[in-house]
Amino acid sequence: MQASDTCGQLLLNNNIAQRVRGIAAARSGRLERECQRVCQRWANTALWNVAPTQALECSVSKRKRPDSVTPDLLHVDRSAMGPLAERMRPRTLDDMVGQKRLLAPDSALRRAVESGRVHSMILWGPPGCGKTTLALLLAHYADAEFNAISAVLSGLPEVRQVLAEAAQRFAGGRRTVLFVDEVHRFNKAQQDAFLPHIERGTILFVGATTENPSFELNSALLSRCRVHVLEGVSPQDIVEALQRALHDAERGLGQQTIQVSEASLLEIASAADGDVRRALTLLEIAAELATGEGGEITPRTLLQVLADRTRRFDKNGEQFYDQISALHKSVRSSNPDAALYWLTRMLDGGCDPTYLARRLTRMAIEDIGLADPRAQGMALEAWDIYERLGSPEGELAFAQLVLYLASTAKSNAGYAAFNQARAEVRATGTQEVPLHLRNAPTKLMKTLGYGQDYQYDHDAEGGIALDQTGFPDAMGERVYYNPMPRGMEIKLKEKLDRLRETRGQARAEKRGSKSQT
Repeated sequence: MQASDTCGQLLLNNNIAQRVRGIAAARSGRLERECQRVCQRWANTALWNVAPTQALECSVSKRKRPDSVTPDLLHVDRSAMGPLAERMRPRTLDDMVGQKRLLAPDSALRRAVESGRVHSMILWGPPGCGKTTLALLLAHYADAEFNAISAVLSGLPEVRQVLAEAAQRFAGGRRTVLFVDEVHRFNKAQQDAFLPHIERGTILFVGATTENPSFELNSALLSRCRVHVLEGVSPQDIVEALQRALHDAERGLGQQTIQVSEASLLEIASAADGDVRRALTLLEIAAELATGEGGEITPRTLLQVLADRTRRFDKNGEQFYDQISALHKSVRSSNPDAALYWLTRMLDGGCDPTYLARRLTRMAIEDIGLADPRAQGMALEAWDIYERLGSPEGELAFAQLVLYLASTAKSNAGYAAFNQARAEVRATGTQEVPLHLRNAPTKLMKTLGYGQDYQYDHDAEGGIALDQTGFPDAMGERVYYNPMPRGMEIKLKEKLDRLRETRGQARAEKRGSKSQT
């Protein structure tokens, strides 16, 4: 066995001391370069199991090569040899890509973080959107100790030990940011263990979850924390993160002079589906393969990298969100066969059927809407059937629902109208209710004009008081809902178009009569 192979075998061992000895075994100038290559290869494997806050440093003594060239000092540490996504973790809030709404310069969260006055919170968002990074930055800005535990790996005894250590630090005048990854996986008793410590201020609790907190977390824990919603990062923002990694010579790939087109970067970003960590991992894999092609990430290399990943399914992991996205988009594009395929893939991979029930119900509301209102009822019925039958019999109800959702008429007009109305409400603030629309149960209210001039629509011709306004006086009339010429919305569109035209004429006549008087 060669010295370099011995080095690699020692690096495979989880004992840090043996890793150091493995590096030291190649101290001669003749083996330095090969040692670097072997160390880099093994350090990038999952067996390089060092916590992010730890670092391993060692050096190889300088020796003269036969050509009298003095080699550089070999410097091996966690920050330089960890995965690219870990090395490129943002160091300031400005370094974070995406989350422009949550971390805007004037946002409440940003002001709280930068001032060090942070609060206990739940960070809800998809993988790779910046939850862990934001927690680390919270501790940095607050000058607090950072402790991280995972709900997957930690039990109640470890939780109690971490809380006891935090209490000791609190008594000594130092705060602790306790980051709990995948907090939704803790049961009720484990979640309750944090409550008194959050109340006393012993810890600044930061829980990260990819699941809806209102479904997965205790109401007692939610009442003590503020929920911040992080969004999947857009492809354009992910491209920005990839470009930083390519040009960063200290932590990224800047020393490798990787050649890659903007189109290829955008393709990587799109494949990541809002996950910056995954995008950086894909870029790192592509860069490794590109070393044999003159440092260029070719379309062929990229196809190989992306194709390899689409064949894997990781329950509630990286590939999970790719496949739910494929299911949703297949339903939206009226492709029942593709939708059924993705549903079957997810069920076969172990996806929680109740999660699929929620997503399918959302599709019925968001993408089908009033074009076929029956779809919403069918979604709830399929959910109920599954709850009664369980797996595998109840899964057939989901299969039939997916086929119906993909085959029926589609409209997002209701979804778009709601978003437009909500945006206007937030922009215009609290507008007064017009007097004629107010309730007048008392004599005083009637004296003040409440309900005055209100027209009872059932007494009007055609059952509609056409000249009566419904919006606040300061706003005037608005149009949010524009039905699509599909499904049941065809009739709704015809009716509303006629009604809006007639209303406009009636109001114009009313204004004209008022001006004459």
